Amino acid sequence: MRRSARCRRAWRASNIGFVFQSFNLLPVLTAYQNVELPLLLTRLSGRERIERVKLALDVVGLADRADHYPRQLSGGQEQRTAIARAIVADPTVMLLDEPTGQLDAKSSQEVLALLQRLNNEFNKTIIIVTHDAHAAERSKTTLHLEKGDLIEKPRAMAGTAR
Repeated sequence: MRRSARCRRAWRASNIGFVFQSFNLLPVLTAYQNVELPLLLTRLSGRERIERVKLALDVVGLADRADHYPRQLSGGQEQRTAIARAIVADPTVMLLDEPTGQLDAKSSQEVLALLQRLNNEFNKTIIIVTHDAHAAERSKTTLHLEKGDLIEKPRAMAGTAR
C-alpha cells in the first residue's frame, strides 16, 4: 500500500531526526530558537515546546548556551545544537551526515559519546554516514557501500587486530 506524499512527510517529521554535515543552523536565531524551529510546525502548546527545547539542550549539555547565536558557539557546540534540534521532536531514528567531519578530535569524541548515550539511554536508532574510521569503530553495526551494494562489515573480536 503506497502512502500519500503528505502521509510520508508527516511520518518523517515525527519519526526521523536529521543532522546535516554543515549543521544548517540559522545564524539569526539563538541555539534555543534553532532547536525550537521544528516544533513550530507541530500542534504542541508553547509550554510543551519550552519543556522539550530545554530538555533537548540539557541532554546535549548546552542548557547554559541557549541564548547564544551560532557564531558564538564552538564547532562542537554547533553540532550539539544541531543534534538537539534533531531530537527535540523525540524521533525514533536519527540520520547524521558526517557528524564529526568539521570537528577537532576532542569535539568529535564528545559528539560520538553523546550519540552513544542517545542510543543506549534513550533507545534512539542512530544511522551515521561517515568516512571517519574512529566514528565507525564505535558503532554496533557497520555497513560499507561497495559498488552500489551495502555490505555488513564483521566486527573485530576483542583482542584481535582491526
